[in-house]
Amino acid sequence: MAPLEGAAAGKGLPDSGSPRLFTWEEIALRNGRGPPPGDRWLVIDRKVYDISRFHKRHPGGSRVISGYAGQDATDAFTAFHLDQTLVRKHMKSLLIGELAPHEPSFEPSKNISPQKLLIEDFRELRSTVEKMGLLKPNQLFFFLQIIQILLLDAAGWFVLRYFGASVNTLIISTLLLTLAQSQTNWLEHDLGHLSVFSTRKRNRLVHEFVMCQLKGLSAEWWCRHHSQHHAKPNCFLKDPDLDLHPIPLSLGETPSRELGMQKKKYLPYNHQHQYFSFVLPPIVVPVFQLFSLYYMFKHKLWREIAWTVVYFVRFFTLFAPILGVTGALGYLILLKVTDSIVFVWISQSSHIPMNIDYDDNVDWFSAQLQSTCNVNQSLFNDWLTGHLNLQIEHHLFPTMPRHNYWKVTPFIKSLCAKHGIEYQSKTLFTGFSDILRSLKIYGEVWFKAYYQEQKASTPSQEGSS
Repeated sequence: MAPLEGAAAGKGLPDSGSPRLFTWEEIALRNGRGPPPGDRWLVIDRKVYDISRFHKRHPGGSRVISGYAGQDATDAFTAFHLDQTLVRKHMKSLLIGELAPHEPSFEPSKNISPQKLLIEDFRELRSTVEKMGLLKPNQLFFFLQIIQILLLDAAGWFVLRYFGASVNTLIISTLLLTLAQSQTNWLEHDLGHLSVFSTRKRNRLVHEFVMCQLKGLSAEWWCRHHSQHHAKPNCFLKDPDLDLHPIPLSLGETPSRELGMQKKKYLPYNHQHQYFSFVLPPIVVPVFQLFSLYYMFKHKLWREIAWTVVYFVRFFTLFAPILGVTGALGYLILLKVTDSIVFVWISQSSHIPMNIDYDDNVDWFSAQLQSTCNVNQSLFNDWLTGHLNLQIEHHLFPTMPRHNYWKVTPFIKSLCAKHGIEYQSKTLFTGFSDILRSLKIYGEVWFKAYYQEQKASTPSQEGSS
């Protein structure tokens, strides 16, 4: 479709005050890569917004909003914002027009059956979820989560304080404190997703306290990083969780094939399923710790720095008298490692085995279902994973309190069955083994491409040339 002329081409009608009108073709060109270079537009409910400058000041970070440049961001906008009316008021300065009357509400690639019907069905489901009150938190549930964390933390210290430091007491204490840190991961995750309180401000303030005081990490850094993951999960170059590619892992079949054809070998990726357990799980949280401290000082987050100082002072005040200063430092590092191992295996069992590729701009429902999978629901799995065994539900409704995930599951399964989309759920240990199985597949894809005699063009390369 050729770009519209006159008012429709963005010239506007100043005298009449008519809105500027645009086509999907024009919007698709404003994806940040040009032409024109640097222009970033997106669409929300048929309204066209220019985020070319704003994306750097976006509260959730530049990448989370830039990932939708040139696209329809309606469902993502609805998923992330609690008070959409308030946010829209702040967006008025970014509004430059709307879609031309003859333009469909959906992008051309999504305005055909069955994609169009799927989008409509999901939006109807979203409306049902809101009417059922499934986005409203249960304050007692989250209060009990805090009590659980404090009891586990206190018990871990109590064992060492009253029974002395021995191999057995260190093992018991480490188990209790690792569980405390793991449960804190899930609570701060709830707060970061604005699912504990009804207002953004209260969620952010308590999230800062929990993240900095109980874990020593930056809440602001986490929110920016994690929101980007949710905006475009498993989309290469847009999901920061995939920054692990190509060091230390080769992820996804297409990126792995391209890496091999470029003759790049930073590590023996054909053995990554063998070295993964010893390389990545133990170091993620310790690396987060170092980067988090750097981020806080770089951005002068003085309140976060103050809370983090309290975290370290509290830890050494409690454990240095028992283990000595050097022993307490070593124990802190050990706890970061054990926390990291639990976190990586649980969090990545729902993503690494799923489709990892470049952004192909599919609808919100399809994007989440092809990039996430569940671990079967049970009381133990729910508790151990902080209900993140229900990743599909969480990704479709990021602000939904986790105690309501199971209530929306039947609706999601029904929608999947209607549209022929697989709803994947597996046992906990199958989820763990699928990480290694997928890494082996990606490594083999890289190996074949790396050692072939001549490079052959791939569809993704042909499409980008």
